[in-house]
Amino acid sequence: MVSSNMFYRRKRSWRAGDLVSRSTLQLLDFDDGSPPEYAWRRKLSSHANRLKEFNVTFREAIKMMKLGLRLWSYIREEASHGRKAPIDPFTRESDKPSASQGVPLGGMGSGSISRGFRGEFKHWQIIPGSCEMSPVMANQFSIFITRGGNKKYSSVLAPGQHDSLKKSSDDGISSWDWKLRGDRSTYHALFPRAWTVYDGEPDPELKVSCRQISPFIPHNYQESSLPTSVFVYTIVNTGKERAKVSLVMTWAVNSIGGLSHHSGGHVNEPFMTANNNPPVTFAVAACENQNVNVTVLPAFGLSGESSVTAREMWGTLSQDGCFDRDNFSAGPSMPSSLGNTVCAAVCASTWVEPHGRCTVVFSLAWSSPKVKFKKGNAYYRRYTKFYGTSPRSAINLVQDALMKYKHWEEEIDKWQSPILHDERFPEWYKVTLFNELYFLVAGGTVWIDSASLMADADEMLNSRLYEDNDLPLHHNSRNSAVPLIGFTPHIIDDRENVGKFLYLEGIEYFMWCTYDVHFYASFALLELFPKIELSIQRDFATAVLREDKSRVRFLADGTWGTRKVIGAVAHDLGAHDPWHELNAYNIHDTSRWKDLNPKFVLQVYRDFAATGDMSFGKDVWPAVCTAIEYMEQFDHDDDGMIENDGFPDQTYDAWTVRGVSAYCGCLWLAALQAAAALARTLGHHDYAERCMLKFAKAKPVFEAKLWNGSYFNYDSGISYNSRSIHADQLAGQWYTASSGLPPLFDEGRIKCTLQKIFDYNVMRVKGGRMGAVNGMHPNGKVDETCMQSREIWTGVTYSLAATMLLHGMDDQAFTTAEGIFIAGWSEEGYGYWFQTPEAWTIDGHYRSLIYMRPLAIWAMQYALSPPRTILEAPKVNTMDRTSYISPSTLQFLQDSVRKMTPKSSCFGSSSSNCEC
Repeated sequence: MVSSNMFYRRKRSWRAGDLVSRSTLQLLDFDDGSPPEYAWRRKLSSHANRLKEFNVTFREAIKMMKLGLRLWSYIREEASHGRKAPIDPFTRESDKPSASQGVPLGGMGSGSISRGFRGEFKHWQIIPGSCEMSPVMANQFSIFITRGGNKKYSSVLAPGQHDSLKKSSDDGISSWDWKLRGDRSTYHALFPRAWTVYDGEPDPELKVSCRQISPFIPHNYQESSLPTSVFVYTIVNTGKERAKVSLVMTWAVNSIGGLSHHSGGHVNEPFMTANNNPPVTFAVAACENQNVNVTVLPAFGLSGESSVTAREMWGTLSQDGCFDRDNFSAGPSMPSSLGNTVCAAVCASTWVEPHGRCTVVFSLAWSSPKVKFKKGNAYYRRYTKFYGTSPRSAINLVQDALMKYKHWEEEIDKWQSPILHDERFPEWYKVTLFNELYFLVAGGTVWIDSASLMADADEMLNSRLYEDNDLPLHHNSRNSAVPLIGFTPHIIDDRENVGKFLYLEGIEYFMWCTYDVHFYASFALLELFPKIELSIQRDFATAVLREDKSRVRFLADGTWGTRKVIGAVAHDLGAHDPWHELNAYNIHDTSRWKDLNPKFVLQVYRDFAATGDMSFGKDVWPAVCTAIEYMEQFDHDDDGMIENDGFPDQTYDAWTVRGVSAYCGCLWLAALQAAAALARTLGHHDYAERCMLKFAKAKPVFEAKLWNGSYFNYDSGISYNSRSIHADQLAGQWYTASSGLPPLFDEGRIKCTLQKIFDYNVMRVKGGRMGAVNGMHPNGKVDETCMQSREIWTGVTYSLAATMLLHGMDDQAFTTAEGIFIAGWSEEGYGYWFQTPEAWTIDGHYRSLIYMRPLAIWAMQYALSPPRTILEAPKVNTMDRTSYISPSTLQFLQDSVRKMTPKSSCFGSSSSNCEC
């Protein structure tokens, strides 16, 4: 048993005092310039290691050879149409991923820019589904300091060890002073904010803190959609001489990553907020006041062909510490030539007295109002509801950011402080909990305005052809016309007035709102933006009742099938035409998957129970009934329990399952109970009784076929891995407990299973320092049946920890989840901070960076602090299930259960006798 005090005895390497002197922290402790007590931290001199991507084994490669050939052919076909395939394992980025990520910029769904912990602006995702990983090195903050006319210091505020910088003394950014070593500078991250402290770099007598703030504010559906960030510089002069300090922000305007800034035709223009200037795409600003003077250089280039070069710009600042004030009236620049990068600079200068302090504030905004998907539909982003559809809105955004950032911080503090000061939680957990939310900004999110949905619906209804049945037609890639069932109400449905939200499964898996993964990640949205969560659920509820008869080739076996059948929960909301063309995933036929429908029912009931929203329950009720009825076809022997069909027919889509399985079977039992609970609440008592009859029939079958005395077997087949210990085998019980429903099994069995998983899947892999491996044989060896059985899934580990918390196993829960922190976030780990992958192997090789499922850490917080509606709901005794069933039927079922349930040492009310 793990000691309950173990977390507090370990070295607290994430404390600010470990990296920054206490005196510096005290000096910066004004205007929130000092970093918080709890944050993720690195020295800027830390080496950004290259990350190691996983490789399939020779045996796995042979098994997947046919799939690989079909996938290669499909990727090429999509590329010929100018489209990105949902899954492309063959294309590699030219800029190899490294351990250099940091807190991203901006709110949700408006295009994102990430910022590495050493200061690079990178991972550009302005265009939906496109992620340009390479940094634009011209985008920098720099500092110029003059003391007494003799002492001068200047440097870019980022270490210069980067491949993009040339060694020759040219007219570009390599001519700047890249003097920052970074060994006295530190980065502190607590999403959505980050602090960079320069403790005497480059001026030994100057302490500088840069605080990065983005408007990610839970339950605020306006400001959380804004594409803007603020950078607050806190400056302390510890010297005896007055110092002139000039901070400069340079920006390659109109860049969206990659080589976009070389494409030519870009125009820069200075603006002041009182002027009526032409539109801009990016806006960079600084706040001028009685202590701070702001000047600008509207345009400079990175080559000798420019009228003002980067070298000349740097020389002007080194000599004067500012630009010419007359530049504000310079007007638009000449369009840039092809291949020439045009940049802009904003300088904020101030005098800092001996032992004096000063604050300088910059802001950045970008305006990309329209989202255009490859197959035709275009929408306006959510923020245009408040700022209009002109790219010029970036001016208003950047101005408002300077005015409102203090209010944003007050709201962020109100949200975070109760958790940060809760002594129940280990320190690493507090830090990782907030920082994993980076994905809701940097995970390829799109948030659109409901008004553009209405316009889109009107346009499509007026322009598309109609068949005799008067249904709008959807024209698929094979040029066949298919009626869209439920098309119109789906498009215009925005009950919560929050628009529509999409987020990718991951930057390497281009599918919107992948539902089997959303099952894990959705706790974050439910906790922080519940109206968005309900909106997504409504989208999938509508999709359940939709049909798309277009033909799709499934790449795993090469067969052809229907894209979307009525009754099956969609795997995803599509890729290139979301909401209209569902199921971009085409490896397997997901209409035969066994986990999607139960997951839909479980998520609906959890959201209903957590929010108490009766209208939501009524709206999705028809889809819940349809999803349950659809599953009956998979009960092949009419024993009440569904069976898997001998292929990977669930979220573990490379891991074959045969017969009754622990994962899908447990989800099915939980879904039956959840459907019954929802039916009873909505007044459908007959349906509730029907579901509980199914539950009472299926449960003893599940236990008889899978329970082995200490855990549930992987499946009821006869293969070598059928007795594997699956880390995710209690996923259904996780949701049952999260929703306040009675446990599916005896509490002793649940704890016995969790303890077995902890002892084997967690503690037998590097001593619990990596998370929970998906599959483990009873002999203590990792299950290497396939790549997924031998992987550690970060999100599954978090969900397992949440299940442990719900059953009073706090020590095991935090130890389990801490493995993800150690391997992914700690300095001794593999460097996956702010890019947590779907999985890693026991030797630390990753698969699929920046992935949705790790948001499941918010399931732990949900377990630790359940919603009030769950806490205050009437407690339901296990036997209260029988209130749905007539007395005569109950007696028959009880007799049947007694006959079918095997005796075991772990069936009692205590887990002390289990064979764990």
